[in-house]
This record gives sequence, C-alpha cells and structure tokens, in this order.
Amino acid sequence: MLNLPYEIMLGLRYTRAKRRNGFISFISFSSLVGIALGITALITVMSIMNGFQEELRDRILGMTAHMTVNEEHNRLSDWNSLYNQLINQPHIEGAAPNIMEQGMVSMGAKASGVAIRGVLPEFEGQVADIESKIVNGSFSALAPKKYRVLIGSSLALSLGVTVGDKVNLIAPKPNFSPIGATPRIKRFTVAGIFETGALDYDSAMVIVHIRDAQKLFKYGDEVSALQLKLDDMFSVGAVKNQLAYVVDKNLYILDWRQQHINVFKAIEIEKRMMFVVLTLIVLVAVFNIVSTMVMVVTDKNSDIAVLRTIGATPMAIQMIFITQGMVIGLFGVILGLTGGLSLALNMDVIVPFIENLFGFQFFPPDTYMLSKVPSKVIWSDVWYITGIAFVLTLLATLYPARRASKIHPAEALRYE
Repeated sequence: MLNLPYEIMLGLRYTRAKRRNGFISFISFSSLVGIALGITALITVMSIMNGFQEELRDRILGMTAHMTVNEEHNRLSDWNSLYNQLINQPHIEGAAPNIMEQGMVSMGAKASGVAIRGVLPEFEGQVADIESKIVNGSFSALAPKKYRVLIGSSLALSLGVTVGDKVNLIAPKPNFSPIGATPRIKRFTVAGIFETGALDYDSAMVIVHIRDAQKLFKYGDEVSALQLKLDDMFSVGAVKNQLAYVVDKNLYILDWRQQHINVFKAIEIEKRMMFVVLTLIVLVAVFNIVSTMVMVVTDKNSDIAVLRTIGATPMAIQMIFITQGMVIGLFGVILGLTGGLSLALNMDVIVPFIENLFGFQFFPPDTYMLSKVPSKVIWSDVWYITGIAFVLTLLATLYPARRASKIHPAEALRYE
C-alpha cells in the first residue's frame, strides 16, 4: 500500500466511488471526454498545420534559393567575382546566378503571363533541385543559343504543348525602330516539362538558359542576382550580418522569408486562430469540471463536516477535492495525448482511407498545392498543449475546493 497523505487517498477514493447522484457521474465523464477530445483535436490540427507549412516551404525552396543577392536596379554586373567571394563562407553551401523577369508565353491563339527564369545549368544544381522535378524531357537540354525552354505542367496543359513544340516568349519591353515600337518576341522549343506541386510555379513559370534570357531581355553580361543556398535555412539572419564584413560593395539581400512572407504569415495566423478556437473545447470541459466539483462538494457536505470534527484542516479539505479534479483532468490529458499522437502520426494511413470511403479530398492540389494531408509532430507544441490543459484543469478545481474548505461542521450536520 502506498504511503500517501490521507487527503490524496480520500480524493482518489472519491474519484473511484460510485456516486449516489448519477447526473454528477455523467457530468464528470463528459468533462473527461471533453478534455480528451479537445487535446486530440489540438494536437492533430497543429501537426497538420506544421506539416503543411514544412511541405509548402520545401516545395517552394525546391525551386528557389534561401537568399538572393543583387545590386541596385535588380542587376548584378560581376557575378563571378561575387561568387568567388561568397562560396567558401560559413553556412553557404552553394550559389548560382539567375535572371528573373516577367513576360508572356504564347502558343497559337493561347497566351499566358509568366515569370521567365534564366538559369545556368552547371551552377543551378547548387541552389535548386529543378532536375528532379522534370516529368518529361530533360533539364540538360538547356544550352546557350539553342533557345529551349522548360515549362510547368499546368501551364503546358493550358497551352496544349508538349516536348518538341514551339512557343513564343514575349518580353515586356519593346524594340524601338524607325517604324515604331515592336514587341520583343523569340521562338523557343519546349525541351522539358516540370512539376513541383506548387501551383505558382507549375502554372506561371518557364525556365530558359541564362544566355538566352540575357539576349531576350538585353541584359548584356549582367544577371538579375546571385542565389545562395545555406546549410540551415533559418540562419539567414546570421549570414546577412556576415556578408557585410566580407563584401566590399553595397548589396541588396532578400531571403526566403521576405520573398514568401504573405504565405508563411498567413499560415502562422491560421495556426494561432485554430489553436484559440480548439482551446475553447478544452475550456468547455474545464467549466464542466467546475460544475461537477461544485455538485460533488454539495453531495459530500456531511462527509466534509465529519472530517472537520475529527481534525481535518481547511487546507486538507481543499487538497481532497483538488486531487479529485486533477485525476479527472489527468486522465483526460492522457487520453487526449494518446488520441492526438495516434492520429497525427498515422495521417498517411487514416486520410487516404477516409478520402476513399467518402470520395473527396481534404486538400485539393489546385487550391492547396498538395495532394495529401501532411503531418509533423513538434514535441514542444504537444507539451505546450497538454501543459495548458492540465493547468486549466487545476485552476478549475480551486473554487470548488475552497468552497468545500469553508463548510462549517455544525451547519452541515444540523439536519443529518
């Protein structure tokens, strides 16, 4: 037998005992279930949001770099020199020049606005994994003065083109001649089709060789920027400070958080709002615990009076009922933790089963850029959620326990 204080033993006994009032037992059970459901929902939803954020970030950064470095007017004149200065710096794993401009692509009567990206194939692999995204054709087909283009899968579908077809790329700045302004158009051959899973890229980006882009946009020997890949994407702040000491000219630096700030800020806001909304489930269960404990105190008036007459202190009475409420909360937290982790860690099995059963998709790829529900359990989130739930449960027991400690034995036993 455990040598526990009698206050805790009585609290545990009250929790196990069959109450005379079945309604109190029902409220107590519903409180436990409510806490468990709230924690399960919180852990599951937060894990999905974390997975969604990581998946989206990986897809976006799979086609672009962690940092972009350029000079005034979004141009970089001597990228080779800057490359040699930066490539051996701490945290920098790779670098590659690129040209990024807006334009149009047309095929017959069909046309679409796109981002035209010029890359240098022998360097691009250091910062982005475009080659693995090619589903038809070849990334190595890009060569200078061959005027070949890689096109996103959604864009290729909307234009009705495939590998080997000819498309026109149109630059926004026209050519000026004696007969007036004429659009700058160049005919390219589709050398490959890529699919990233990110709709912004698949439907609105084309990739050409950097020499062809320089010719199309009249860049000369300049490029738009030098892209950098870091060993840790979250070290961009430290690298920015570091570059100030190793480069002897003014640079404009844009990191991945600034480039996609609206997307990631929206996800962060959604996470916070979902946390607040789902915490309300736990709060409802906590209020049920308050109601349960108040009714238990009323039901145990005579028992409390007897304990007081044999020497139990008000603090001891409080501990009895705090223990009882905490047991309900603890079981609810354990059940919720078990349920939440079971769902979050098995999303890859549960979600396809539900989608096949009911014939719908949770995240349509044309809206969310994903074809499956991602999930990532961050343990700090799990402990934060369970800790808040347990603390709320503890706070819920304080008022009923204090009320029990103020019961006067004579008044409670007057009608017994």
